[in-house]
Amino acid sequence: MVQFERSLVSVLLEEIQTPQPVFQVLTGPRQVGKTTIAHQVMDKLPFASVYASADSPLPPGMEWIETQWRRVQLEANRSGGPVLLVLDEVQKVQGWSESLKYFWDASRRAPEDIRLLALGSSALLIQEGLAESLAGRFLLHRCPHWTFPECAAAFGWDLPRWIYFGGYPGAAAFGADEEKWKRYVADSLIETVLSRDVLQLQKIAKPALLRHLFALAATFPARIVSYNKMLGQLQDAGNTTTLAQYLRLLETAFLISGLELFSKGSIRKRGSSPKLILWNNALVNALAGRSFNESHTDAVWWGRLVENAVGAHFLNHLHPVGCSVAYWRRKDHEVDFVITKGSRICAIEVKSGRSGKISGMEAFHASYPSARRIVVGGNGIPLDEFFSASPEVWL
Repeated sequence: MVQFERSLVSVLLEEIQTPQPVFQVLTGPRQVGKTTIAHQVMDKLPFASVYASADSPLPPGMEWIETQWRRVQLEANRSGGPVLLVLDEVQKVQGWSESLKYFWDASRRAPEDIRLLALGSSALLIQEGLAESLAGRFLLHRCPHWTFPECAAAFGWDLPRWIYFGGYPGAAAFGADEEKWKRYVADSLIETVLSRDVLQLQKIAKPALLRHLFALAATFPARIVSYNKMLGQLQDAGNTTTLAQYLRLLETAFLISGLELFSKGSIRKRGSSPKLILWNNALVNALAGRSFNESHTDAVWWGRLVENAVGAHFLNHLHPVGCSVAYWRRKDHEVDFVITKGSRICAIEVKSGRSGKISGMEAFHASYPSARRIVVGGNGIPLDEFFSASPEVWL
């Protein structure tokens, strides 16, 4: 069986084969193929490589990185040429950034030609470590959830199946048995991320609350939900500050983002009711009681799934530094998404047959006449065309 090859393979292959003063970092959600990409790169390299994973129940100490570095040094001395070291789930190693800095800097003065690829599934821990100790030493690559064209090419999915099943490649094998698929996503994906990438690596005062917050958000995809409403539906919820903090933690694990209200000059209006977007529709449907057929024939629910998929498309594929994703609402007028890039503003309205929705495009245009306006679905950009292109092209 030929493995599907994502575009990042060729990108990383070119970077790693080129001698340069930085190492490569690949970050993204669990179960989207980061490890597979690393192995595909290793298979294509004309020189040797060493692979090691820190993804264990007990986080290893700094000696783990030293051990792997000694391994790659021995291989470099044996082969006499470049050697790639791949460190998977590196953010789980205690003191990983300081240790990596020490060995990387030492390698620049050593005769061995050691190339490095570090993989991580926690945006917060990876970014903290890179910013604190490794500034100027790395090139960051983002590995997002699978797109519609990738799932169509790899699994033969049409657009409705991608919108429902969400595009986790490991779960695609269970698409014919929806109950098994739901169990796989809930147990092997959601629970693993919560227990290993969030609760194990962060100080969480109320772990049960964080789990309940995730489950609550999964029932309200693409919905604006006030923190007070969340407090009313969650037990032992503490206060709105705690909920906002936990929502940000779930975002660093590529699970949920709480989009904030757009206001020019302050793109994210702090304290506003968040619009809940799950980064992959599988996270919604694995916990929902509806089957694929029931979801597809329920116009209101399917509209939510389509809108959430549009939001997730922006979050997955727009660079978080240069772009911002928000929503806009004033009285009865609402715009589904507002994307900013520099001084450019783009308002996005999603049309999916959902009734009773008041369009806010004209009201938004009155406030921001220079903003670009785009309709996705309906008589606007066809959904398959929208999901087949990078969101950058619409900006």
